[in-house]
Amino acid sequence: MAGFRSLAYQVRDARNDRALRRHSLRRCLERFAPYGHRATWWHLCDRHGIAPEDRGADPLRLVAALEELEEARAVWLEYERQFAARRRREKHDGLRRPEWAWGGSGDAVVRCADPGVRPEGTLGEVLRRLIRALESEPGTACPVCGERELRWPPPGTGRGRWAAGAGAWAWDGPVCGGCGIVVPRPALADALAEAPSAGAA
Repeated sequence: MAGFRSLAYQVRDARNDRALRRHSLRRCLERFAPYGHRATWWHLCDRHGIAPEDRGADPLRLVAALEELEEARAVWLEYERQFAARRRREKHDGLRRPEWAWGGSGDAVVRCADPGVRPEGTLGEVLRRLIRALESEPGTACPVCGERELRWPPPGTGRGRWAAGAGAWAWDGPVCGGCGIVVPRPALADALAEAPSAGAA
């Protein structure tokens, strides 16, 4: 299975036809898609003037989209590296507290509840805003856009993660009314980080 860098090379390789270069960019999103696969693809298409279904997209636009994705990936990998180093130091010093960290390869870092509603700015800018929030005290607003309207979807609706203990789908955080991200709970003050109970009015 090709890795992110191999796929990026295929996007840049002028010997490849346009369809393969586009396909390789789409496959890069299997390795790193900060908003989730579809939302990240739509974001890149919108920002770089690529029709989402165009298999003969302009190679220069594909490369520009790839460069934005690579820059965001570099931002996130550096954060993960620093996070891991800090946790090693903390564990060595006997400090063991649960913290939020990215789920792994291909997972959405800052998932969009609706792929059509996404934050403003480049992927790298958005990730830097999120990282600043995660490295500071929990707040009462969206860490990406500052919007204070944060709402939990009604129980049983939308997509989330399977909460084995609850035997149901659960959201990882409330949805921002401004930029549409699912706000990570560790970025929020305790009072906002808990989902309302199914019986709440």
